[in-house]
Amino acid sequence: MEIEKLIEIAKESVVHCYAPYSNFHVVSVLEVKRVRFFVGVNVENASYGLAVCAERVAVFKAVSKGYREFSKILVYSPDGMPYPCGACRQVLAEFCDKSFPVYIASDKEIKVFTLGELLPHTFSL
Repeated sequence: MEIEKLIEIAKESVVHCYAPYSNFHVVSVLEVKRVRFFVGVNVENASYGLAVCAERVAVFKAVSKGYREFSKILVYSPDGMPYPCGACRQVLAEFCDKSFPVYIASDKEIKVFTLGELLPHTFSL
């Protein structure tokens, strides 16, 4: 699926974010085998440690449906550049190799990185 289509899906999904504390809305669109995608949004909590990022929501949705081979992920926010946190990078590293493309987008720009660039030293077995 073209990145423009993933951005369109992300923009439509921003309304589902729950970000009353940071007011920073993040949507992830995880592509599976270049055919299907899973959307995740950030979900905050008054106890900040219980919040969950959009990237992990998308990955966990895909894995819970039996998918473990991912093509790419788009992380989008209308509020600024939403670089994935360390926890999200490590979760992606559990299922993706270092060449996995990570698109980071706002309304002003799109950047693409490999997972290896974002997380050069992963925890692994």
